[in-house]
Amino acid sequence: MTDTRFDPSSVDGRWQSAWKEAGTFTADSDSKKPKSYILEMFPYPSGRIHMGHVRNYTMGDVLARYKKMQGHEVLHPMGWDAFGMPAENAAMEKKVHPGEWTYANIAAMKKQLQGIGFALDWTREFATCDPEYYGHEQALFLDMYEAGLVYRRSSEVNWDPVDMTVLANEQVIDGKGWRSGAEVEKRKLDQWFMKITDFAEDLLDGLAELKDWPDKVRLMQENWIGKSSGLEFSFDLSNGETLPVYTTRPDTIFGASFCAIAADHPIAQGLMDDAAVAAFVEECKKGGTTAAELETAEKLGFDTGVTAKHPFTGEAMPLFIANFVLMDYGTGAVMGVPGHDQRDFEFATKYDLPFTRVVA
Repeated sequence: MTDTRFDPSSVDGRWQSAWKEAGTFTADSDSKKPKSYILEMFPYPSGRIHMGHVRNYTMGDVLARYKKMQGHEVLHPMGWDAFGMPAENAAMEKKVHPGEWTYANIAAMKKQLQGIGFALDWTREFATCDPEYYGHEQALFLDMYEAGLVYRRSSEVNWDPVDMTVLANEQVIDGKGWRSGAEVEKRKLDQWFMKITDFAEDLLDGLAELKDWPDKVRLMQENWIGKSSGLEFSFDLSNGETLPVYTTRPDTIFGASFCAIAADHPIAQGLMDDAAVAAFVEECKKGGTTAAELETAEKLGFDTGVTAKHPFTGEAMPLFIANFVLMDYGTGAVMGVPGHDQRDFEFATKYDLPFTRVVA
C-alpha cells in the first residue's frame, strides 16, 4: 500500500530546488510589470532562528506571494543587521574575531530560513558589516555633513558601564541595561546629530496624507517629530544671572510660582561645590530615561536658594533643580504653573508651593 501522507522533508526540498532553478523569486529590475517592494526588518545574526523570526517573515512571505499572484514584479530581499555591540561582546567572550563569529552565524541562519522556503530573493542578500554596504552609509553621511544637515554637540546619554556603550531610552529597563543588567549611568558625550527638525513641517504635512494609517500610529510619529510651538523668555535671578525658559503656554505666566532647571543645567553645575547639590544631581542621574518614566516617577526637587523675579508681578519665586526637567528640551529650564499642569501640580503639592488659577 502506498503511503499518501505528506512528507515535508522530500516535498519542500524538491519545490525549493525547482524555485531556485527557475529563479522564481529573483526580482527583474527591467520588468514591465507593476513593481512591489516587500521588506521586513533584517534579523541580527545571533546564530539561530526563533519563532519570532518565523512569525515576522511569514507575514512578509504571504504578502510577497500574494503580490506575485496578482502579476507584480516582487522584490523581497533578505539581509543581516550585523553591526553593533553584541557581535563585539560575543567575540570577546569566545575569544574569536567578530567577523568570523558573525559570518558563521549568518550561514547557519540562512540555511534555516531557506529550509522554511520563504519567497526571498537571495541574490540581493547583504550584511550591514560588509564594507560595500557601509561604504554607502559613510558617503551619505559625508553628503549630509557637507549640506549642513549633520552637526556635533555635547549631550547627555544613557551609558552602560559593562557593555561600554550608549543605550537608547527603550534599552534601559528599570534603570538597568537591557543586555548587561548593569546600573545605567547618565554621561555627557560629544555626539553627531542630524537636523531632522529642518524637515519637521514636511514630515508633518506628509503624515496628513496617510489617510489609511491608524490614528495612534500617526500620533506616535507626530510625537517623534516633536514640533513644539511656544515662547522663550528670561527671568532675572537674585544671583545676577538670567534664566531663559521655554513654555508652550505663555498665557499662564501669571500662574507661575516657581522655576525649575535640569540637573545638568549650567546653573546647577555651578552649584556643585555644595555637597547637598552634588548628591541631588547624582540622584537625578539614576532616574528614568523615557518620557513615560519621567511622567510617572515621583517629582523631586532641590531648592537652590536662588530666586527668580516674576517679569510682571515682581514676585520672588524659588529656583529648584528638578528631576523631571530635561536639558535637551527647550532651554533646560521651565516655569512652574501648578494650577495648569499636572506635573507642576504634583511638584508644588510636595513642596508646599502656591497655586494660582489664571485660565478657566
